[in-house]
Order: sequence, then C-alpha cells, then structure tokens
Amino acid sequence: MGITPDTKDWTWVTTRRCEFCGFDPAAVERSEVADRIAASTSSWRDVLARSDVATRPNDHTWSALEYACHVRDVHTVMRERLELMLAVQPAEFANWDQDEAAVDERYGDQDPGVVADQIDANAAAFAAAYRAVPDGQWTREGLRGNGAAFTVDTLAAYAVHDLEHHRVDVGLPARSE
Repeated sequence: MGITPDTKDWTWVTTRRCEFCGFDPAAVERSEVADRIAASTSSWRDVLARSDVATRPNDHTWSALEYACHVRDVHTVMRERLELMLAVQPAEFANWDQDEAAVDERYGDQDPGVVADQIDANAAAFAAAYRAVPDGQWTREGLRGNGAAFTVDTLAAYAVHDLEHHRVDVGLPARSE
C-alpha cells in the first residue's frame, strides 16, 4: 500500500525548533556540522538488524528500512547540493521527491545490510564535504525548484534536522550519545 506523500514545507526547521524531535537550528555550530552528520549514523545498524525492519507500523508510516533508505539518500542528495552551491552561484537544485524515490527505488525491498553499509559510506562523504567548506563560503546560495532559498549554513541545519529527526522516527534518540 502506498503512503500519502508528505507535502509539508520543512524549511521552517532552519529558523525554529522542531517540537517533535527537539532539533534547534540556533544550536547548530558550523564547527559541529560534520561531526553531527557523521554521528547521525549511530545505531542505524541495530535498527536495520531488527526482525521487523521491513514492516510498516501502520498504513501511513514508513518501515524502519524505508526510513533508513531515505536517510542514506539524504546524505547523497544534500552532499550533491552542497557541492553545487560551492561550485555555482546561485545554485539551482534539481527536484528530489522523497516519496517518489521510495517507490521507484523500492525502499521496502532493499537489503538491510547493504543499506547499513551505504548509510555509513554516504554519511562519511557528506561529513567530509562539510569539513572541507572554506570559512568564507558559508553564505553561498542555492535554490530549490519551489523557490526555497538556502545558504551553505541553512542547508546544514536543514540536513542535520532531517538526519536527526528520522532517528526519532525509528525509536532512536535524535542525537547519538
């Protein structure tokens, strides 16, 4: 059964606290971004080892496996956006429909062990990309197709929120201990 697509505009998380997961964009320090990206992978292997990893808890919520695939892809999409922002001004992001990706890539049918390896690799690459951002580049801009504007700074907050929020979705603490 298909899940109703999420049509919320989550860009608000770059300016205010998320009541669901506790993420506060004001608490995201540039010096911590790469470490928070890398730490977001903590315990995903445990989640992906669950016997019910591919089972949806209800008809409107992804399974833990589907969330894991989404997180894996968030690392890649956001890294690509960051790299584009550092290369082109203003950068224009290709549309990425997360719900379409879940269906097209058959998230619920993927191998959990492979997904765990991919999360680790993609997070390491994304964290490395943020570690390499030069001091004077954090205000560079990127635009989504819907007109939402980001800087390298706000993209960091947006991405870190997504990565930490989905930990809560699968029963983990938002931030690794």
